[in-house]
Amino acid sequence: MNSLLKRQIRKFLPEEFRSEKKLDKFFDAIDRSYTTSDEQFAMLQRATKISSDELFNVNQQLTKETESQKQVITKLEGVIDKLKFYDLDNDRPLESSDSLKLADFIDNQTKEIIKINQQKDKLVQSLERQNRELNDYAQLVSHDLKSPLQSIEALTTWVIEDYSEVLGEIGKENLELIKENVEKMDTLVKGILEYSTIGKIEKENYDVDMNILVKEVIENLDPTEKVNFKISDLLPVVKGNRSRFQLLFSHLIQNAIQFNNKKDINIEIGCKENTHFWQFHIKDNGKGVERKYFDKIFIAFQKLEDNFKSTGIGLSIVKKIIEIYNGEIWLESKVNKGTIFYFKLEK
Repeated sequence: MNSLLKRQIRKFLPEEFRSEKKLDKFFDAIDRSYTTSDEQFAMLQRATKISSDELFNVNQQLTKETESQKQVITKLEGVIDKLKFYDLDNDRPLESSDSLKLADFIDNQTKEIIKINQQKDKLVQSLERQNRELNDYAQLVSHDLKSPLQSIEALTTWVIEDYSEVLGEIGKENLELIKENVEKMDTLVKGILEYSTIGKIEKENYDVDMNILVKEVIENLDPTEKVNFKISDLLPVVKGNRSRFQLLFSHLIQNAIQFNNKKDINIEIGCKENTHFWQFHIKDNGKGVERKYFDKIFIAFQKLEDNFKSTGIGLSIVKKIIEIYNGEIWLESKVNKGTIFYFKLEK
């Protein structure tokens, strides 16, 4: 436990409580919880980075293999041209040596294609395995983190209740800071669990009325600021999973509220129909985002502000959901003017 924090807590206790053994147990419990949480979260970050690096390398290899396969296809097209040259349709005889060379060439190219496909299959299997392991590890560590966090919160609450009269205002403020940091960690753990389980939600697609869904998401919000919503008269019915769509709209709307510096927050939600997809937009009048951060905000754990209520994982969850449905997301933004998030969902 931070020695300065321990000293501050003791400082505002009466003399008879400073040597209290139960207080030492309290400090020790907090220390163990913080140590456990820090170690496990560090492990999770390392695993995420390692897995991300491995996935990047696999994608690079797949790209190279794809280019190699294109070269093989080009060679086969050359073979077809040779066959046309020999005019096989007219049953013109081939020289024996030419026939053998051509047969060997086709055989070698066939073996090369088979070899490339086998390598690609192995890479895909490795990619799938690493994704599964990463998701399983994230869930395991996140569940393990919950117990010490709950212990810290309970212990700080008990100290405030039991020693409220002798702690003083500064002592209470320090303990409230502990609770605030616990809340920050808990929010982050929930975000990690949410992100790691997105792909495990039931895959069955069915009709989801976006009019009803968006209204329910808004009703479940509990903003402290004044928020004005403008929604298109008619949002479409989209094929997909209701839970995923709820997460999608919830994170985008909460993002529009959290990063808004206006007295009156205005959020507009709409959609237009295209031939093969629905294009939604969520527009706000908030702080806006600089162009250089347009890609960064969709990366997990990347935050533009040190806001403990933000996990830095919400927009990465949004992007992951949209990609599940073969869609895409992008934004337009002006600093201090607002942001518009656009995303497509297949019909």
